[in-house]
Amino acid sequence: MTNGKAIGDTLLRVDNVSVSFGAIAALTDVSFEIREHEILAIIGPNGAGKTTMLNVLNGWYPPDRGAVALRGDRFARLRPHDAARLGIARTFQNVALFRGMSTLDNIMTGRNLKMKRHFLWQALYWGPGQKEEIAHREFAERIIDFLEIEEIRKVPAGRLPYGLQKRVELGRALAAEPTLLLLDEPMAGMNTEEKEDMCRFILDVNEEFGTTIALIEHDMGVVMDISDRVVVLDYGRKIADDTPDAVRKNQDVINAYLGVSHD
Repeated sequence: MTNGKAIGDTLLRVDNVSVSFGAIAALTDVSFEIREHEILAIIGPNGAGKTTMLNVLNGWYPPDRGAVALRGDRFARLRPHDAARLGIARTFQNVALFRGMSTLDNIMTGRNLKMKRHFLWQALYWGPGQKEEIAHREFAERIIDFLEIEEIRKVPAGRLPYGLQKRVELGRALAAEPTLLLLDEPMAGMNTEEKEDMCRFILDVNEEFGTTIALIEHDMGVVMDISDRVVVLDYGRKIADDTPDAVRKNQDVINAYLGVSHD
């Protein structure tokens, strides 16, 4: 039980993962777990290996050594489409939307893995294909209502301000109905009001949908406010894994990150 919230068993475990790019070690022998229903923050200075770790978790990078275990099943290599089918969804540090498509259509792309009908039924938009399309659109509309973006549902993503683009990207990830949601700097580039809104949506996703969340975030106020546990990386190595209060007081973390000014 953390902050009055029941935390479940281990959902995903990282076992001694190492990743190198040539002579550069991005991650070295990193191990930690993500528990059901928790919000885990991964923090550290620039270049600490945080995004590399998310890329390992959703299959973009294979580890050189070590493995990832999801619900007890161990994977030395987890490909992105396999991760998606297993319930792992992802947002990116730089917004990766289809700029010419509307908010609704961008969110609908997150339903692709949920569509079961043959592509000919979908192309004809008749019978079973039509019924499936309608059901998926209704689900996408519920996400739009949840994220309070009804007014921009038909607006092309490329015409939206940055904060709303980040919200649409969150909606696309939620459309996949993930068990584990990976967020790479969801509040980067946002003003105070936009950050408050995003924090509220992340907490609501966690509490109302029961979605487990792992996020990278540089705003320590946000990290300390919304996370149940914090993993700290420095030069690709894990130096702390504890509650926000304990991490805040950890001298190794203070020396490596919290006590140092970063641009």
